[in-house]
Amino acid sequence: MTASLLFTQLLNGLQLGILLFLLSSGLTLVFGIMNFVNLAHGSLYMLGAYFAASAFRATGSFLAAGVIAVAATLALGVAVERLALARLYARDHLDQVLTTFGLILIFNEAVRFVWGSAPVYMNVPAALAGTVNLFGLPYPAYRFAIIAVGLAVGLALYVLIHRTRVGMLIRAGAANGPMVAALGVNIRLLNTLVFGLGAALAALAGLMAGPIFAVQPGMGESILILTLVAIVTGGIGSIRGAFYGALLVGVVDTVGRAFLPALLREFLDRALAQAAGPALASMLIYLLMAVVLALRPRGLFPVKRS
Repeated sequence: MTASLLFTQLLNGLQLGILLFLLSSGLTLVFGIMNFVNLAHGSLYMLGAYFAASAFRATGSFLAAGVIAVAATLALGVAVERLALARLYARDHLDQVLTTFGLILIFNEAVRFVWGSAPVYMNVPAALAGTVNLFGLPYPAYRFAIIAVGLAVGLALYVLIHRTRVGMLIRAGAANGPMVAALGVNIRLLNTLVFGLGAALAALAGLMAGPIFAVQPGMGESILILTLVAIVTGGIGSIRGAFYGALLVGVVDTVGRAFLPALLREFLDRALAQAAGPALASMLIYLLMAVVLALRPRGLFPVKRS
């Protein structure tokens, strides 16, 4: 293992963590404000990727594809929230889980009907097809752009939540929704706006992931699991926890998959190491979550309740 390889894998882990943050921040907003468990959040990520790939193929512009994908997914998210989910806010979490799981099945079949079952591939935009020089090491410009976009989104979310009136209402609604409604705030509209923002963030993640991963039916389920691990590790309902939890999960997962099999070969039989290495690497993030919850049951950065 060389220092350059380790540095590259750390950057890859950071890039994966940024993608997870784009997903986990939206899911955290929805759960924190509305106390709503939305398993279909990964499907919004999948649909954002499909909208982006189709728009990119039609326009040839990555920027136009991003605008179209985010707008279309936001509109779809608002429509789903109004038509199917708004009635479930006062219901038990089990009802929410079952309903949103049903939406996953519906969205997956709808994608197969519209785009087919074969993967759809999206090219890296020409402006970001090269590499950037980081401390003397070449790194793909597109992956570096993902990191930059994610950090910019994180900063924008911080300003929105902590420095604007809308953010004040969001925080107040998370703390005591009925009281905020009694003061004349339209909680229904606030919930719709928050859900739409979460859908837009999921679409942005799908847009950025399109040129790296194959866009295919069911792609939202696997990354949703990583997203939930990041949220639980960081602290449920905390945007700061979602950020640090996502980065930690991304780095641990990437570095573990890259180096653990080779490390095991130094101590175990080669055949045993080849069999056990990938399995243990895939378990690392769950072991990380278990250790964090054992030491801090509410996560690394839990929401402070007054």
